[in-house]
Amino acid sequence: MSKQLRQNLPAIVLFFGVLIVWETAVILLDIQQFLLPAPSVIWAAFTENFSRLVDVGWFTTKEAIGGFFIGCTAGILVAFATARWATASETLLPFAIAATSVPIIAFAPIVNNWFGVDNPLSKMIIVAVIIFFPMMINTVRGLTLVDPAQLELMRAYAASELDILFKVRLPNALPYMFNAFKIAASLSMIGAVVSEYFGGNRSALGIFITQEAAQFRFANAWAGSIIACIVGLTFYLIVL
Repeated sequence: MSKQLRQNLPAIVLFFGVLIVWETAVILLDIQQFLLPAPSVIWAAFTENFSRLVDVGWFTTKEAIGGFFIGCTAGILVAFATARWATASETLLPFAIAATSVPIIAFAPIVNNWFGVDNPLSKMIIVAVIIFFPMMINTVRGLTLVDPAQLELMRAYAASELDILFKVRLPNALPYMFNAFKIAASLSMIGAVVSEYFGGNRSALGIFITQEAAQFRFANAWAGSIIACIVGLTFYLIVL
């Protein structure tokens, strides 16, 4: 048995254990399908609608990826300005906190009205807002939490601020930035799907889930959730 398999074995056993308990509980307790479909029923719906699920999943994945790049880019740029200039920190940080404090439930309808309900850009903007703050805060932390001795040494050699940035601050910030990338990868798919609950293209995963649930095809809605989980996990592993 490989080392990686031994490390993941508890999670695998727990996963299949939960499925077995879930399936057994639904049968023995006679739980209604609209409350909790059995895993076997969800899997049957997943395989039956696989091609459509792939299509709607890919549509939403593109929104998540677009929002990921917009949010991460904006977060990094604001972090560089915040870490470099005190005035920028005092000016930009309150706006960043305020933007992140707005609930997605309140923000999504407004953005949909600005860019259009069917426009994927509206979903990308929502995703970008969600991941912007974690990206910015982690990058700022990495750029500022530098060993003072390293800064003194660089200044003793008459290094410019640009040299200090690229040779000291940025290398120190990379671990923080990659932690933020992992957080952003997880949040991007969540943000894209949830934003679609407030309106979107009929080819979107969030619309598929809400429509199937509204028509009492709950197994299909759960199958859509599986696609979202698979995409989100894959995105996280790629960044990892």
